Amino acid sequence: MGHKQQAPAHDERVRIDKWLWAARFFKTRSLAGEAVELGRAWINGERVKPARAVKVGDRVTIRRGEDEADVLVLGLSEVRGPAPVAQQLYEETPESLARRADRREQAQWQGDGGFEGKGRPTKRDRRQMGRLTGG
Repeated sequence: MGHKQQAPAHDERVRIDKWLWAARFFKTRSLAGEAVELGRAWINGERVKPARAVKVGDRVTIRRGEDEADVLVLGLSEVRGPAPVAQQLYEETPESLARRADRREQAQWQGDGGFEGKGRPTKRDRRQMGRLTGG
């Protein structure tokens, strides 16, 4: 038994919350709907409601935490399939890829915070402090 892709409605449109879930941007459909309600997903620069239909060629902006991605809709699906199939539903814009790469690089240089002097340092923190002080 293979994975069946449910065909989109006859007018080639799918609800944005279903599409975000099927394209694996969110783990559950309710999380996708909540994100749209809170203004974390936009279609063609417009804030929308979860029932708004998305169609091939639309530009969707998705914000998850500090991460923001602009994608072009290449395909429609109302069912969640394997990740390789989901990745064929969209293409991230080059500007978005560059922005996210810059953000990742900045985060790398900022570090993870490490030991801030609050409480007892962990074994990992003690090792890092030893390396820094030469001990």
